[in-house]
Amino acid sequence: MEYLNVFGERVPGIGLGTWKMRGDDCRRSVRSALEMGYRHIDTAELYNNEREVGQAIKESGVDREDIFLVSKAWSNHLGEESIQRACEGSLGRLGLEYIDLYLVHRPNVSVPLEETTAGLEGLMETGKIRAMGVSNFSVSQLDRTRSAASKPVFTNQVEYHPFYNQDEVLAYCQKHKLALTAYSPLDRGRVMRNKTLQEIGKRYEKDPAQVALRWLIQQDSVVTIPKASSESHQQANLQVFDFQLTAEEMEKIRDLR
Repeated sequence: MEYLNVFGERVPGIGLGTWKMRGDDCRRSVRSALEMGYRHIDTAELYNNEREVGQAIKESGVDREDIFLVSKAWSNHLGEESIQRACEGSLGRLGLEYIDLYLVHRPNVSVPLEETTAGLEGLMETGKIRAMGVSNFSVSQLDRTRSAASKPVFTNQVEYHPFYNQDEVLAYCQKHKLALTAYSPLDRGRVMRNKTLQEIGKRYEKDPAQVALRWLIQQDSVVTIPKASSESHQQANLQVFDFQLTAEEMEKIRDLR
């Protein structure tokens, strides 16, 4: 596993996204991922699966301290007190004492960022979260959040894959030493049909999804959280640390957008 260092915290480059996972299927998938070596798990109150994620963590036998767990507050819970209540609700469903990284799931322009960041900072001060961040924020929204906060903003989680240009967000994250967390990194399976990714994959005996994931984590400041329910897909997503794309290949993939 390759790690990204963000404000002194080591974050696994590949995590497990759990969007649309539900019930026992979610619990089994998260447990299998942890047992095979995943240490970065992403959930949210909106996903309605935090209870199953927490159960899987307990059943896996992996030490809690070794897991980088991410959850998110929905956009109607962004006031100072409401985001703290939302976090406490997530902790209750997870059955855990803290969340490693807690995100604002989507911006809400009707709530002052100063209120949201004050709530997040209060959660950090009480040890309920270890870091705070945002998701689906534009560069201007991210910049305003950083200005409103007295503590570091850890990440901006956004859709990012070979067909989606996030150069502006990535440049901002790199400049300010934030992580860009890429969700939907395989564009819901579209990468598997791309001839360029197929051709590059043949050189390394990798499939197009593995090439797309390698392209992401090979960029400075990027980590990614592909969703994978089956053990075979989970295992395949971890097999991206034994090869490296050339500068020419990186550029060729970037030109797909």
